[in-house]
Amino acid sequence: MEEKLKLYGFNNLTKSLSFNIYDICYAKSSREQRDYIKYIDSQYNSDRLTKILSRVTEMIGAKILNIAKQDYDPQGASVTLLVAEESAAIKGTKLPRPMRDAVVAHLDKSHVTVHTYPEYHPDTSIATFRVDIDVSTCGEITPLKTLDYLISNFDSDIITMDYRVRGFTRDISGKKLFIDHKITSIQDYIKQETLDAYDAVDINVYQANLFHTRMLIKEIDLKNYLFNTDIYEIPPKTRLAISDSLRREMIEIYSGQNVFG
Repeated sequence: MEEKLKLYGFNNLTKSLSFNIYDICYAKSSREQRDYIKYIDSQYNSDRLTKILSRVTEMIGAKILNIAKQDYDPQGASVTLLVAEESAAIKGTKLPRPMRDAVVAHLDKSHVTVHTYPEYHPDTSIATFRVDIDVSTCGEITPLKTLDYLISNFDSDIITMDYRVRGFTRDISGKKLFIDHKITSIQDYIKQETLDAYDAVDINVYQANLFHTRMLIKEIDLKNYLFNTDIYEIPPKTRLAISDSLRREMIEIYSGQNVFG
């Protein structure tokens, strides 16, 4: 077990994780596309997203100070949780417990947010569902151990993750520490069985404590990508064309380029 760092005063490091997923779906008609959006909005409304983020907060050992949530018309939802370390609300103050507003003002850099973006284009049969989750924490809290939980809660065809440690803290001798834990890759914090299902690439800038990982699902089982359509109703040649279309969409999102024109 790694020995805990002995610090002078409060841990001033800020650790930020940006977790982004895309789920791709084939919805043949414009009606099915609209129904897909309604389905996503019902499955991932602000109440369910609040439960997911509350569990994330629990996993990182933080305390929820405030929750703001919103469902949007015509689609999408957002949730923001203001969080603090369990001890942070009373650390460094002579008061037995500060007022809620004081805590919010003092800890406004610790938060967990989620935004959803379901969309489709009427000229295609491809619909996408994007989820952006950001976890920004101060002190000893680190959000990396929530990755397996987040991946498992969404149908993740493409995943991009950015992790950054900012600022510095000091040990008891006064030496500046720009990071307080060992990390070589975000992948180190994801279960191997999860990694085995994806192609993954890293872009890391170690001297700046910047870490980026991008993942693309390896195998497509077409029946899992059809919305309100039975795979056996589709001719084999059409199945192949749909699979190719889904894969093209994934590759372009993964690469961030219009690869296929």
